[in-house]
Amino acid sequence: MANPDRLTALDTTFLHLEDHSTAHMHVASVMVFEGTAPTPKELVDHVVSRLHLVPRYRQRLANVPYGQGRPVWADDPHFNPRYHIRHAALPEPADDNALKQLAGRLFSQRLDRSKPLWEIWLVERMAGDRFALIAKTHHALVDGISGVDITTVLFDTAPDPVPTSRPPVPWTAKPLPGPAKLLGEALRERTTVPAEMVRGTRALLRAPLRALSQVVGGLASVGATTWAGINAPAPDSPFNVDIGPHRRYTFLDADLEEFKAIKNSLGGTLNDVVLAAVSLALGRYLRREGIETEGLELKAMVPVSVRADSDRGALGNQVAAMWAPLPVGVQNPGECLQQIARAMEDLKKSGQAVGAQVLTNLAGFAPPTILSQAARLQARQRFFNLVVTNVPGPQFPLYVLGRRLRVLYPVVPLARRQALGIAVMSYDGHLGFGLLGDFDALPKLEAIAADLKWAIGSLARAAGVRTPAKRRAKKAAPRKSKAAAGSSANGRPRAGRSASAS
Repeated sequence: MANPDRLTALDTTFLHLEDHSTAHMHVASVMVFEGTAPTPKELVDHVVSRLHLVPRYRQRLANVPYGQGRPVWADDPHFNPRYHIRHAALPEPADDNALKQLAGRLFSQRLDRSKPLWEIWLVERMAGDRFALIAKTHHALVDGISGVDITTVLFDTAPDPVPTSRPPVPWTAKPLPGPAKLLGEALRERTTVPAEMVRGTRALLRAPLRALSQVVGGLASVGATTWAGINAPAPDSPFNVDIGPHRRYTFLDADLEEFKAIKNSLGGTLNDVVLAAVSLALGRYLRREGIETEGLELKAMVPVSVRADSDRGALGNQVAAMWAPLPVGVQNPGECLQQIARAMEDLKKSGQAVGAQVLTNLAGFAPPTILSQAARLQARQRFFNLVVTNVPGPQFPLYVLGRRLRVLYPVVPLARRQALGIAVMSYDGHLGFGLLGDFDALPKLEAIAADLKWAIGSLARAAGVRTPAKRRAKKAAPRKSKAAAGSSANGRPRAGRSASAS
């Protein structure tokens, strides 16, 4: 029987993508709260009180000798929460720009593999009576979509949550497995897992027609995924260059209702509107940089969750991918959105996401040495220009120690020769855009964020949607007096009504 603590093939691939490269495979988020920050001790005590709900956060990697198996998660006997939960303060004026610079520096640092693969930074005393939390977790531990569920461990849905009736069970680390045990378990699984495959095959053969249908369907979907990457490789772009270890980070807060209104007016899905905004923004940026965009179509890798509802909240990666077109040469907002909506509908019918899931499942039987080489090959091939990930979050307020979360900005890591990643997450009526760029390759990352803000406004105007600022102005406009409301433009009473009528 396979060890449930053994990393999946996909999780192991994220480790290999970091090896001998300047890529950092951690997902992250920047969370801004209202009010005065808790003390570092209060935050540590809060996190520790809930760690029993996510025991993986007390575990570290244990590598199999000679690379004869994928690593396993094992209790860290030296686990110290104060190492993982840190605090900092911003220099004056302690505004969003200072927070972005701090986040960029933190995202430039690789997580220590000799310890549990996560960090939380408490950022105190921001301008406007705010504070922030910056969280980092290695992609091998948790994917972005599952991470939405895991954050409920730290968050409450009310300022004053009902205390739990049972105190957490005291934790004692199990001894780290020795090299002999790690090697023995890995070799034993090589003989038992194929036996499970044989039994599965026998079960399938009892229903030959069903088995044939599954095989044909799986091969067809794999073909759709592979052909999408090989037949139409991603074009050259300034976003596909060698990257260094340092990062820039910026964010943008958008209005979720505005995106829904654009979708309802122009068609497509909410994700299509997000992709259209990204496409329009990148096209404007490229043209300003002197790059010809006529007929140019970039390719975005869009992660798609294949996690079953019964697995929500489980740790580990269960995601597939789709290659979404970004027609950066199309400058008309409505036309850009329509092209993307049609293309995404065709991609869903083509079975790309299913094919990617089949390939991920097959990788579970690949030896670690093959996985390592595959990760390097994947980094060299340019199947896409950038990653654009859109994760739905809770549409109600969340709290940490009674402080309300105002807005959340996500982070997607950069792979080799991927200088830009755009992560999007909805929360409580907001749509938070987080842009991560290579420090040297994208010195004008803030300009891309400004172009994104412009693109959202362009889509809203094309859809005839009032921007949030205009909606607020309309709500704040003073009402006419009763006398004025009952009068015409020249001050005379309206026909059929007296000047004093209400």
